[in-house]
Amino acid sequence: NDSKFKGEMCLLLAAITLFAVSAFFYSYQQVSDGATLNAVLGSYPYRAYGIMFVGFGSVLTLAASISYSKRSKNLEHKSYRV
Repeated sequence: NDSKFKGEMCLLLAAITLFAVSAFFYSYQQVSDGATLNAVLGSYPYRAYGIMFVGFGSVLTLAASISYSKRSKNLEHKSYRV
């Protein structure tokens, strides 16, 4: 049980890290001299990475929550058998 808890915590910490990194990538803006439409659209070159990291972080959070809910259900069933 302790190793599953550590695994869940590692998944959650990895997800939090990915969310923080994705916020940086999503909001990173290149400095440009021109105010053309191409400059505005191209001024956020890492947004795709930010969105990808949010997706991976969401999957890790979902995996940790499913693991926790399965483990807590097993603990409930074991406590009723006393």
